[in-house]
Amino acid sequence: MKGPAISHDEEEETAALVAPPPPCPHDDGALPCKHESAGSMAVDQTKQGQSSMAKSWWTKLVPTRGVGLVMSVLVILALLAGTTSSGWTIQLGSSPFVEGNGAAGRGRNRRPPHHALSSSGELRVTVPFNCGNETSTAFPNCPRVAAPSPSPSPTTAPPSSEQRSSPSPTCPDYFRYIHSDLSPWRDAGITREAVERARGWATFRLVVVSGRAYVEKYRRAYQTRDVFTLWGILQLLARYPGRVPDLDLMFFCGDIPVVRSRAYPDQSKAPPLFMYCTEDTALDIVFPDWTFWGWPEVNIRPWAPFLEEVARESRRVPWMDREPYAFWKGNPNPGSLRKDLMRCNATGSRGKEWNARLFSQDWGYANRNGFKGSNLAKQCTYRYKIYVQGRGWSVSQKYILACGSPMLRIDTPFKDFFSRGLVAGRHYWPIDAARKCPSIKFAVDWGNAHPAQAQRMGEEGSSFTRDDLSMDYVYDYMLHLLTQYAGLLRYKPTVPDRAIELCLESMACPAGGQAHEFMMESMEKYAAGYEPCILPQPFTADEITELVQRDEDVRNKVNKMEEKEERER
Repeated sequence: MKGPAISHDEEEETAALVAPPPPCPHDDGALPCKHESAGSMAVDQTKQGQSSMAKSWWTKLVPTRGVGLVMSVLVILALLAGTTSSGWTIQLGSSPFVEGNGAAGRGRNRRPPHHALSSSGELRVTVPFNCGNETSTAFPNCPRVAAPSPSPSPTTAPPSSEQRSSPSPTCPDYFRYIHSDLSPWRDAGITREAVERARGWATFRLVVVSGRAYVEKYRRAYQTRDVFTLWGILQLLARYPGRVPDLDLMFFCGDIPVVRSRAYPDQSKAPPLFMYCTEDTALDIVFPDWTFWGWPEVNIRPWAPFLEEVARESRRVPWMDREPYAFWKGNPNPGSLRKDLMRCNATGSRGKEWNARLFSQDWGYANRNGFKGSNLAKQCTYRYKIYVQGRGWSVSQKYILACGSPMLRIDTPFKDFFSRGLVAGRHYWPIDAARKCPSIKFAVDWGNAHPAQAQRMGEEGSSFTRDDLSMDYVYDYMLHLLTQYAGLLRYKPTVPDRAIELCLESMACPAGGQAHEFMMESMEKYAAGYEPCILPQPFTADEITELVQRDEDVRNKVNKMEEKEERER
């Protein structure tokens, strides 16, 4: 069954699964290219056959020119604010959060390790992967039988009782939104007919049966969003073998939520659709985005090695030695918020100093120039970094947080899976979208006048990316979400006639260039010898009300701080 028609304002043009044309020079690929044309909603895979169909996956993996780095967006959860004798200061609970007399990050309650590190003698089960003869032109087939687990060596010491009995940590609080996202179907469950109603929006359909993944393509995704999303799902299956239940889902690779709650007075009738973000007026189910496994078109490495690189680069320039301004670099064209933000530049505001240093990114030129000067890990030389959405949701927020500089986040309605765990006044400073320039100026002035507190906020943001958003927790979020979703299905998933099987070999072996490099860099080498984190309980109604109130309190008090400063000029 087909869903409602999609306007050009809500996603890319539909197209058959073919090798993509050169990408558009948009920052995040949200807008359709003029050379894109509507195509068949479904691909005639029967005529193509599995071999030719499989080849179409790797034709998308050749690096392309002119691309976009997404710069921005995400959502807020909360925080308390208060006053001190010296003026307004953001507080957490009854004590000041940004303490003025301590080093950055001192006293933070760090999240415990996800799991005990394996000892040198502990047996680890290797994930089987073999591309075969590198000189062969034959397309690799998925192995029909999983490789047997290696037998323990007589000299190998078994895991210690301490390692075996180490309890799993509780998942970060943002995992609780898994329950919220699935709540429309909690009582009635999900039927096959409900899943198929989402086909009109979906980029692909994913079916997992007996631990094996199958995909049916409906339309072309922008660049390699679908490819690296599916690659991430294969890593989950490899990391937690036998743990992902049979399931059947539709996935949309766009930037703007499409399942609107107002269209479904009875929300249990809404079609379940997975995508990268949602908002308060939407019912889309949020899933980690493709960039956690790499974005080859704009030279962004997989998340785990990126975190290591950005930590090294951040240490090169201590916070006090960084430029005392707010930094943003990206494509200013997608969306009115970015165009309006450029007015805050000193060169674009008739000489008015708004404490912002804004730079336009030409991704076509960056591609031709080998991406020199566009490495996100090396953009940690300013004390503050601005987050602003594009036309819709953007992947940039996690990269901005990782620098250790306070994130000045311009208000946005879009939320991805982890941003709902960010707390205003602790992980970022909220910026009023209606008065960006004066709000940015005030935030920078305040931070420069309270350097220890501002530095602490920057460290809280970067610690969140390292501790709460490590790949361990990304995979655990995927596992818990898919497990909870599968438990709502009221039918037994079966492989669609036009679906093809995906496996590590069929995706990585024929891939070329940087796509192959990023796949190898992000591939899980061992099956997990530990349990995932423990999924916390759903939010209560009172907790939701408190979160909303805390967020509103922070914003109101920041606004009062700005108004007070303006009156005293």
